Amino acid sequence: MGYDASCTLKYAGKSSRGTALLEHKELLFRGPARLAIPLAGITSATANDGVLRVEFGGQSAEFAIGAAAEKWAGRITSPPSRLDKLGIKPAMTVALLGVKDAEFVAEIRGRAHRVSSRKPAAGGTVDVIFYRADVRAALEELPTLSKLIKQDGAVWILRPKGRTEITEGDTMSAGKRAGLVDVKVVSFSDEYSAEKFVIPVAKRTRS
Repeated sequence: MGYDASCTLKYAGKSSRGTALLEHKELLFRGPARLAIPLAGITSATANDGVLRVEFGGQSAEFAIGAAAEKWAGRITSPPSRLDKLGIKPAMTVALLGVKDAEFVAEIRGRAHRVSSRKPAAGGTVDVIFYRADVRAALEELPTLSKLIKQDGAVWILRPKGRTEITEGDTMSAGKRAGLVDVKVVSFSDEYSAEKFVIPVAKRTRS
């Protein structure tokens, strides 16, 4: 989610200074004390005077993170959907290449204007391409994919988590070689991360 803040944690009768992180599935605290709270287990999240208070499993913890506390509480109680995080809007055209996540396919077909499992026809473009790359060699397709998106479109590379066959560095280097710039990384699923690549603004053709 990209949420992190220096803060004071009050938990189990003790105070500790460190860093709070609001991630995809957990609210974390890293400092002299450590705490990991699964978001699914949080029963209440409220903000008052810069303090985020969460209740979970019959316990409570307070994170003094300042002005962002209300925003964090909102994110915990009303988290964005996967499609929201990926920026998918109803008017978009989407190509799913090698994507085998049936749940995701159903989600995106229920929102996007047009969804295909094939590359656009010659001369055609789409708003978004989702491309699964399980090994480094698969990244060689990026230069071709970069020509199949609209000028303000995006290529999302789905890369296995925690695997040496293909790393974040491999993906970023391949995007750069294809003339693209990486702008966002999200957790796509328990098995895959999704990295977003776009055409640099300076290189977009003006209509």
